[in-house]
Amino acid sequence: MKNKFMLYALMFVAALLIPGCSAKQSDLDKIQLQTLDGLPIDMNDFKGKTVFINFWATWCKPCIMEMPTIAQAKEQLNGKNVVFLFPSNESVDLITDFKEKRNFDFNYVQVQNMEALNIQALPTTMIFNTEGELVFSEMGFRDWSTPENLALITSNK
Repeated sequence: MKNKFMLYALMFVAALLIPGCSAKQSDLDKIQLQTLDGLPIDMNDFKGKTVFINFWATWCKPCIMEMPTIAQAKEQLNGKNVVFLFPSNESVDLITDFKEKRNFDFNYVQVQNMEALNIQALPTTMIFNTEGELVFSEMGFRDWSTPENLALITSNK
């Protein structure tokens, strides 16, 4: 009886400890993206880098107006430890058609869980620090090429 009690106690303790042993999911890991070729993107590949994610749509005029300023920011931060991603939840055909008509050197991707991310308006920009923690989130247009906004991208706070 005593051995049976010890076995149950050990199993109970193990059940409590095992979930705590799993790696903590970062904010960045909550975003599910895939390439335009349909391949899943492992967000862990971006750990150690600042990640700038701009959610957009082909029909969104503020999104399109914002893109030249993001292109300038991307160019100004070239060589820095920053990754720029441009997810849309539209079809690959729509995104590809848009990409071919615009002269932006962006990493266009598809977002698989837009609703789960609680994105309520476009454009929405999120910035994640090198630890994968969300440090900035904003809906609406912003001129990303200004010195203040360039500093916001690279601040990592």
